[in-house]
Amino acid sequence: MTNVYDTLQTRGFIKQVTDEKAVRHLFDREQVTAYVGYDPTAESLHVGNLLSIMALKHLEEAGHRPLTIVGGGTVMVGDPSGRTELRQMLGADTIDKQTACIRGQLQRYLDFDGKKSLIENNADWLLDLNYIEFLREIGRHFSVNRMLSFEAYKARMEKGLSFLEFNYQLLQAYDFLVLYRMHGCRLQMGGDDQWGNIVAGTDLIRRTESAEAFGLTSPLVTTASGAKMGKTAEGAVWLDANRVSPYDYYQFWVNCDDRDVKRWLALYTFLPMDEVERLGAFEGEKIRDAKQTLAFEATKITHGEDEAHKAREAALAAFSGGGDMDGVPTHTVARGALEAGVEAIQLFVDAGLAGSRGEAKRLIKAGGAYVNKEKVPAIDHAITADLLDDEGCLMIRAGKKKYVRIQMES
Repeated sequence: MTNVYDTLQTRGFIKQVTDEKAVRHLFDREQVTAYVGYDPTAESLHVGNLLSIMALKHLEEAGHRPLTIVGGGTVMVGDPSGRTELRQMLGADTIDKQTACIRGQLQRYLDFDGKKSLIENNADWLLDLNYIEFLREIGRHFSVNRMLSFEAYKARMEKGLSFLEFNYQLLQAYDFLVLYRMHGCRLQMGGDDQWGNIVAGTDLIRRTESAEAFGLTSPLVTTASGAKMGKTAEGAVWLDANRVSPYDYYQFWVNCDDRDVKRWLALYTFLPMDEVERLGAFEGEKIRDAKQTLAFEATKITHGEDEAHKAREAALAAFSGGGDMDGVPTHTVARGALEAGVEAIQLFVDAGLAGSRGEAKRLIKAGGAYVNKEKVPAIDHAITADLLDDEGCLMIRAGKKKYVRIQMES
């Protein structure tokens, strides 16, 4: 059976590891409990978080035991890693709500039956800590000089690192120690910006338990154009269908840069690597087939196979005239408003194709706004009911790829 370390390495998940030989041997020798933490800074995770979830799923499929932490405690402090300023302080009610949302999302990817995968909330042990005891038992093992040498803190020193944030590394390291004691967790995984925090945890376990623990990071993924993975001009690509519809999620993947296709197939699908290599070798017009496979597989993982089929059919309907339109994002307009004529600028804003009236005006002036394949001719143009098809719908488009179906209220 293939060692899962080799699987992760071949597919591109590994950037740094504390002891490659020892970690690989660990996966051969025993069922490994490995954890990743997710602070509930929002009500949804995004595509950037999906990389570590995919890595954990590979572990689960190989018979190891993923352990996810929803950071209901650490989110109260705020991780300075990758930040240029202090994170927004969240209230307890907001944290509880967002923790529940993240927990529900993680359950879609991993099997939390208590045997295959585990989930914990670090608020259960962090919120009741006695500060003096914590400093004496845990804080004494940390060197301030060494902490400041890690990139997460160095990057913040110029603008000012708060004492609150300075404690974050201690808390994350303590999480690793608690999980080692509770579940025998020997491996922490995360993005490469977490390297300092992860190494601090392995050191703490060595100092307090005289035991060996390990760390493994994944690359901070950027697109071929240099943009942060999962970030678009419209914002984050969320995993919550209420924030980013399955159709728009599908479109995010199908519209990726040609240079990213092979890498995304390896990281964000479970297709065998020989199939990844085959699809990744496509060029010219054929690369579209590889992108459609990527989009379908990625959407299936996050939203389910039915939604993936609907998104694919909707894309075919919108772009080539075939398929089923049901998956295309839909905005409903009152019958009376359409019969009287709706201002094109406002309709593009209301339908989510423009963030403001000013943006809609610029879109129309640039010739990027369409109604039923025809350019909107002027910023004062009105869209009327005579443009509706037999089903009481019309299509509006921003640029080449963003469609919304306008439906008249029955």
